[in-house]
This record gives sequence, structure tokens and C-alpha cells, in this order.
Amino acid sequence: MSEEFKNRNNDGGGEESFAELFEQYSEGGTDNVNVGDKIAGTVISVGDTLVFVDTGSKLDGVVEREELLDDEGNCTVAEGDTVELYVVGKDSSGIKLSRALTGIGGLKMLEEAKERNLPVEGKVAGTCKGGFNVMVLQRRAFCPISQIDNKFVEDGEQYVGETFQFLITKLEQNGRNIVVSRRSLLEIEAAEAAEAFLSETKVGDDVEGVITRLAPYGAFVEIKPGLDGLVHVSELGYARVQHPEEAVSPGQHVKARILKMAEDKGGRLKISLSMKQLAQDPWDEIASTFAEGDKVTGKVVRLADFGAFVEIAPGVDGLVHVSEMSYTKRVNKPSDFLSEGQQVPVKIKSIDLDKRRISLSIKDAEGDPWLDAADKYKPGQTVTGTMEKMEQFGMFVQLEPGITGLLPKSAIARSEKPAEFDKFKPGDEVSLKIGQVRAVERKISLVPADARDAEDWKEFAPKKASSAPSGGGMGLLGQKLQEALKNKK
Repeated sequence: MSEEFKNRNNDGGGEESFAELFEQYSEGGTDNVNVGDKIAGTVISVGDTLVFVDTGSKLDGVVEREELLDDEGNCTVAEGDTVELYVVGKDSSGIKLSRALTGIGGLKMLEEAKERNLPVEGKVAGTCKGGFNVMVLQRRAFCPISQIDNKFVEDGEQYVGETFQFLITKLEQNGRNIVVSRRSLLEIEAAEAAEAFLSETKVGDDVEGVITRLAPYGAFVEIKPGLDGLVHVSELGYARVQHPEEAVSPGQHVKARILKMAEDKGGRLKISLSMKQLAQDPWDEIASTFAEGDKVTGKVVRLADFGAFVEIAPGVDGLVHVSEMSYTKRVNKPSDFLSEGQQVPVKIKSIDLDKRRISLSIKDAEGDPWLDAADKYKPGQTVTGTMEKMEQFGMFVQLEPGITGLLPKSAIARSEKPAEFDKFKPGDEVSLKIGQVRAVERKISLVPADARDAEDWKEFAPKKASSAPSGGGMGLLGQKLQEALKNKK
């Protein structure tokens, strides 16, 4: 035993070991502090190895300084601080305090710990069927996998080698059958943390925490030890995400705003959080980022019967109407043309900041094939196309994606073998000649390549104005003379 303890509590008497204190914990003392009690005391002094605590009784308490160190080896208490500890031993010279029972202990000590719900310290030695082997006071205990934590355990190996506090839930066969639970302690701590949290926090407050776990519906954030809040996937940010891992990762420090606090049927505090409400609204910067006519690449985030919503910036979606999807294909259902998550080029047609609406076009971003159709297709030119369908008034033939021409029934009749056209099926290739091109109206007329009159295509060509001037064949001079005569009259 250290000199600190001897000098403070023995008054020069004989030494007593901590082992003797453990064996004598039920002897001596006339106050109301009992082994197993959890007390809140004031730190009297902090020594090199021991910390002395005013227990509020006739005897002071003492706790190993090592139990009150943080991960970096710094003592977490100072004189005047209030600490909560368990009474694990007691005699006429003092009270032994601890965060939990540790070290070597007899069966009587285990029974006392179980009866008084006194935490015991245990080290997870390894995994076994249904749970873990835990060494408690140098005895082997079993912890069911459901009792190692207050959350779903995906990988049991992460607990192996760790030292935790446990409660004894079963003690049978003279200590040969011991079952422990860490979850019970965690739930007690969570309840205490929730009570303290509710007393000092309200809806609308901002908090900080660490992402501890991801689920398909959101991310869990540890606000305080034993107290988690949930950020629903829709509240992770303005950007649309399918899965939380697209936005956050375990271990990440985040800030969030409290949306709701309520107790569930089991009395546990449920906290709903939002990271989105603390983020910059992307619509505030739209006017300086995008303009009508810009071409950008976006991600398809949702499909509807009337079109597709494309995200062009985190949290900024625009609508591509079904009529704006393609010049080259007939799109009846957006899902036949696009899929969610697909990256597509789009052109911004319009921006309405007040209504937060952006109109987009995929087909304009890709280009209109009719823009240079008049240069590519000339009257009389022989072309090969693919039959699309036959209607009562003629045959539609695709010359290239997005450009379809019409071969009228009247033109088919002038073919040397008009009956051959009845044999064509959709997808068959057919050779024809260009009749007339009206690119502005997005129309091209076609004629058979073997028409009886090789000049039949001229019938469909634009008619030129007659070069013969009016005036009874007198020419331009006669016309001028007639006008002069009229003026004299």
C-alpha cells in the first residue's frame, strides 16, 4: 500500500494491503455507506497514485489514480470535482472506491457484485458460439453476443482483447457458470445521459458528434457517451444520396441540428438530427454558377412518367421532359431511355429561381441532326435507309438516327416494281432517292430509285419562279413603256 494511503488513513498504524481491504469490505464502519453503493463524492486531493474523495460519511474514500486517467494518461479530475464511483471495499480505516470490481476476487465477492448490481471489470478473451469468453476476476464468464453492446454487432472480433465493465446476470455452480452483460450497463448509462441531455438541451439546438454506425435509412451519431441520434438519409445534406455511405463514414465528426426528441415505448430517448439544416443552400449560388444555354453533365436521380430529374449540382435538380430526351429516338417512357444513377449531358433551357425550377434538355446537348440535313441530303441523291413502318399514305424510312423520310404511295406507284414495296418489313434496308428536303419542317420526301421517269424526283423539288417577264413577251423594255403610257394618261 502507498505511503499516501498509510499517512492519510492509518494514523501510523500497521499496514493493510488492498487485498485485505477487499476481504474485510463488510467489516467495521458505522455509517450508511455500503459495498455496492454508487456514490457521488467531492475530490479532496489528487496524489501520484491515489485520489481521495469525500464520501459524505465518517470515512473518506480512496480510488486508484490510474482508474481516472484518459487515453493520453492525463488525470481527468481535480480537487473540488465531483466524481461518481462504486464502493468496492470498506473497513474502519477507509472506503475503497472504484469504477468497477477488478483484480482477484473470491466467490463471495462475485455474489455480492451480482446481488448489488456492482460492475465488474472483464477482458474479452475471445469469441465462442453465441457470444464471448470474458475473464472476470480471473474466472471465465460468458457474455451473449446480444449483451456485448447496445447496438447490433456485425463483427464480434472487434471486441476481442478489449476490457469493459460488466454486470453479472447469472452466477451458478459455485462460480463455474457465470453470465455477464455489458449492454445492461450501457443502457443505464444511456438513460442517465438522456436525462442530463434533456435537462440542458431543446429542439432546435445544434450539437456535435461522431458517426458511429450507418444503416440503409441513415447515420447514427454519438452525441454523448451512450447517447445517439439519427440523421435520416434525407437530412444528410442537400444532395440526393441513395445510401448514407455516399455522404458520411463511421468515425467522422459532424455537426447537426436537433429536429425532434421523444421517448419510445421502451422509455429510450429517440433523437432526430439534421445535417442538412446546417449546410449551405445550393440554390443561393445558382445564379452565379449556371446560366441558360450552359451545357453540363448531371446524374439521373429520379424517373417519372413525364420525364427525368437530373442533379446538376449537389441538391440542385432539373427536369428533362420526355419530349426533350432525344432527337434520334421516340421516347414514350423515360425508363426505356434512362436509368437512375446514369450520367447524362444536358443543356439548361430555363432557370426559375423563385420556383426553384430548372428546365433541361438532353437532345439539345447532344445536337439536332436536322441542323445540317439540307446540306447532307440533296434532291436526286441516292440513299439507303431502314424501313420503320408502313402506313396507308406511305412508307417511313429512317435515313439516320433522328431523320426519317416519307416515301408516298403515289411515288411507289411509279416504281417499275411497286409490288416489291409490299414485301418490306420494319428493319429492312431499302434504296431510294431524295425528293424534297424541308429541314425547317423536319420533313424529307423520297422516291423509288427505279422510278420509270428518272427525273421523277424533280416533281418533289421546290418550283423555281418563271424567268419569263410579264408584258406580253415584250420584255423588260416593253413593260417600262407600258408603265410610262399609263402615267401619261
